[in-house]
Amino acid sequence: MEHLSEVLELILAWENFLAIAAGVSLGVVVGAIPGLTATMAVALALPFTFSMDPVTAILLLVGIYKGGMYGGSITAILIRTPGTPASACTLLDGYPLAQKGEAKKALKMSLYASVIADFISNLSLIFFAGYLAKIALNFGAPEFFWLICFSLTIIVSLSGSSILKGLMAAGLGITFSLVGLDPVFGSERLTFGSYNLMDSISFIPLLIGLFAIPEIISFYRKKCSPHIKIKASGASVSWAEMKGSFKSIIRGSFIGVIIGAIPGTGATAAAFISYSDARRRSPNRENFGKGEVEGVAAAEAGNNGVAGATLIPLLSLGIPGDVVTAIILGAFMVHGLTPGPVMFQENLPLIYALFIGIMVSSIVLLVVGNAAIKYFSKIADIPNEFLFPIVLTFCVFGSYAVNNDIFDVWLMFGFGALGYVFARNSIATAPFLIGFILGPMFEDNLRRSLLIGANDISIFFRGPITWFFIALTIGSILLTFKSWMPGNKKRESGSLTDKRYLENRKELLSPADK
Repeated sequence: MEHLSEVLELILAWENFLAIAAGVSLGVVVGAIPGLTATMAVALALPFTFSMDPVTAILLLVGIYKGGMYGGSITAILIRTPGTPASACTLLDGYPLAQKGEAKKALKMSLYASVIADFISNLSLIFFAGYLAKIALNFGAPEFFWLICFSLTIIVSLSGSSILKGLMAAGLGITFSLVGLDPVFGSERLTFGSYNLMDSISFIPLLIGLFAIPEIISFYRKKCSPHIKIKASGASVSWAEMKGSFKSIIRGSFIGVIIGAIPGTGATAAAFISYSDARRRSPNRENFGKGEVEGVAAAEAGNNGVAGATLIPLLSLGIPGDVVTAIILGAFMVHGLTPGPVMFQENLPLIYALFIGIMVSSIVLLVVGNAAIKYFSKIADIPNEFLFPIVLTFCVFGSYAVNNDIFDVWLMFGFGALGYVFARNSIATAPFLIGFILGPMFEDNLRRSLLIGANDISIFFRGPITWFFIALTIGSILLTFKSWMPGNKKRESGSLTDKRYLENRKELLSPADK
């Protein structure tokens, strides 16, 4: 309380609220454009903050980050093109909902889950920064290894009607993740002499190609997947649906907080872990992947729960949790501030002012998000003959913009062809994506653990955290395979081209379209 007047003086300036509103708005727009990530937007905005006050500068960058985390879900739901990597999980149920004429419901649930998760993440930052930072410091390579093992168990549950196809897709994803230089010895792997592959395969071209290009091919061929006009109108989220998804939102938010507090993990992993947890617990688990609103809520809660939590290790320990917070760390240093325990002693009013501004950003996200839904949903009104060429243009632009390399554009088309093959053969794309994302993390922590333990496998069982995740991994595997045992109802595919799902889609077509 003794710092209250100073805190209010720092935060109650119109520049701060303008920075929050501008940052969130810019983040939502950039996040909704395929290939333009929140990281890119924060990096581009950094030079403009040099002449600002420290609080205004940090709040602008944080606003862009938070808006970008949500914005990616808009195009993921409407046109099956994830705006950001973390929104790839949202389209698993968001796009099928849109195809059923429930795009408004998916967009609203995405927004509400994002805002609630963001609010919980901010509260965790304020009240548990020190405690969560201490927990995060206890995560070494073995703990990360078992965390990734637990995360990989989602592959089986998202494999659709064929576990074998799902495991093959996951194995292929892991194989593609190995392309590049060996992280320990620096030798080339699977590059086939191409210098373009030495820096590994870029995630954005893969993501855009895997999800957006097959939809474009299917539209023009009209064979694999009959296209349905997306309607952004319709019913919004009902109170019963919100109540049914609330537990998954809360659990996903805390999963995002824990993942975000651990440096080097990221929102994409948090989204899939949250989605997997919700699917295991939900009484509607069979509908996940086919248009379940709870799936949208869980995915968005997971990735947005990370946003505030990534600032926990940054402010408490001076350790950036991801690339975005590393950029924000640069903004702190430009203004002569060094995040960490010393800053809590020397600049406590500034810390509290940032906390208040970050809480305000959650309210702004709700307002801006509603406006974004209203105007971005107009995308669905564009005739398909004009919409898909525009989407293809953005896909090419987004892929090229990552590294300014035409090779990434060819990669996008290559993975688009692969995604189309997956669609024609009813192979779920989610296991491939999970394998590609988690494969390098699995390998890195496995090899680091063996190096730390001098090849003694006992290091993988060194403490309560490792045993906790071992128990979770075993339990998850047992529960997942139990549902596939003979005598249980056969699970249907969660992929876009599942036969029964295609039949349901055809029922929505007009006689002329049929």
